[in-house]
Amino acid sequence: MTVTDTTTIAPPEIRRVMHELKRRDLTVVDVGRVTPHMIRITLQDESLRDFPSLSPDDHIKIFVPQGDGDMARRDYTPRVFDRAAGTLVLDFVDHDGGPAADWARSAKPGDHLAIGGPKGSRVITGDIRTWLLIGDETALPAIGRRVEELDAGTPVTTLAAVIEASEEQSFETKASYTPVWVHRPSEQAHEAEPFLRALKTIQIAPQTFIWVAAEACVARSIRSVLENERGISPQWIKASGYWTKG
Repeated sequence: MTVTDTTTIAPPEIRRVMHELKRRDLTVVDVGRVTPHMIRITLQDESLRDFPSLSPDDHIKIFVPQGDGDMARRDYTPRVFDRAAGTLVLDFVDHDGGPAADWARSAKPGDHLAIGGPKGSRVITGDIRTWLLIGDETALPAIGRRVEELDAGTPVTTLAAVIEASEEQSFETKASYTPVWVHRPSEQAHEAEPFLRALKTIQIAPQTFIWVAAEACVARSIRSVLENERGISPQWIKASGYWTKG
């Protein structure tokens, strides 16, 4: 285990950049499966040519119909966007009981999806030598985008939890990438222990920025271990609860 001493190093800056809030009505142009339980949908519209997304963990709101006829709002991460082509890619975890997942399972080319945002981006800058990205299935779009957008040769390790080996994803990147996968059943997605066991095997070098996104209690537990047992300064960690059990 490595304890990172960052007391004499200027910490990274997380800068909030606000965007004009805009609603866009997009058309589905492609639907596929990244893994058996991850649906990838490509959307297109001319309005995406001024779509702002400065950080891999940006969020947009999507608006999908519910069974009672009302519209549900859910937060999703732009997995890939191509301003020149006017396309946006979103990944949906295929699970029971969610209006967004229900919509994604039945989506086909020609269908429409309204989105809003992103409202802003949190841009991380500073003298970051390496990255450690930790998360569950809901964090994989942000993790994948970060890995793929890092500069060539940048060391990055990912610690991601999925239900089985078939759900592991591959990312095309020029970074120096080390994946660590944890397998656990979906009913244990709110438990931190699988992450904490795997985290013990990961060396954390000085000037490593650690990004965490998972169920809210899981994210808090990981942050606590990083700060109190691994000695990581809070300024080198960004931990977010992407969802809450129940």
